[in-house]
Amino acid sequence: MVEQAERREQGGFGETVKVIVQALILALVIRTFLFQPFSIPSGSMMPTLLVGDYLFVSKWSYGYSRYSMPLSPDLFEGRILGSDPDRGDVAVFRKPREEDTDYIKRIVGLPGDRLQMREGILFINGQAVPREAVDDFIAEDGTRVPQYRETLPNGVSYMTLDLSPNSAGDNTREFVVPDGHYFMMGDNRDNSLDSRFDVGYVPFENLVGKAQMIFFSIEGDVSPLEIWQWPTELRPSRITTWLS
Repeated sequence: MVEQAERREQGGFGETVKVIVQALILALVIRTFLFQPFSIPSGSMMPTLLVGDYLFVSKWSYGYSRYSMPLSPDLFEGRILGSDPDRGDVAVFRKPREEDTDYIKRIVGLPGDRLQMREGILFINGQAVPREAVDDFIAEDGTRVPQYRETLPNGVSYMTLDLSPNSAGDNTREFVVPDGHYFMMGDNRDNSLDSRFDVGYVPFENLVGKAQMIFFSIEGDVSPLEIWQWPTELRPSRITTWLS
């Protein structure tokens, strides 16, 4: 009887380990090939994305590179089943020369494009991107920030913020995007380290995925594990917001 009980205990433990291993493998497959969750740590994409937003990024949208996989193993170069991004996509990518760092910005420049900022207005291939003033954005601390609706040549429209009319990124040289690279900018134009600065042109291989949906959102200084804070700090209106 004792031996049977021990065998049952061992069998139960073995089944538990088996279930855990299967769950980990399934999670790895989903994270590598389907969706990966990301959290927003900075305000560079405000008002589109706020600190404390949690979103799903689709891994199949642009195909797969070494950066699609956990730990980014150096198994191959380029992309498998690659698909070109669209202008206006919000994308997660690895910063060139610092490939262990994830960034999230909007793709505004495609290979061969000429881009320049002039007095806070984005020019693509010599044409000003239409920018319409709308109601101020009101930050969580009550600060009012000038807000504009920008519409790209392919019709993608989104909001941008203009914290200062004479910031370092409001007037730039003309950038010519090389083949196989993309030009990324944050929607919070005066508070974003992007392709105008040290990020530079982003290789196609460095794209991790396309931001699709906000699945959770809470005040930036609150952990989502602090469930007791949800009644006052949760942002229910942002949950299930589609980005693409």
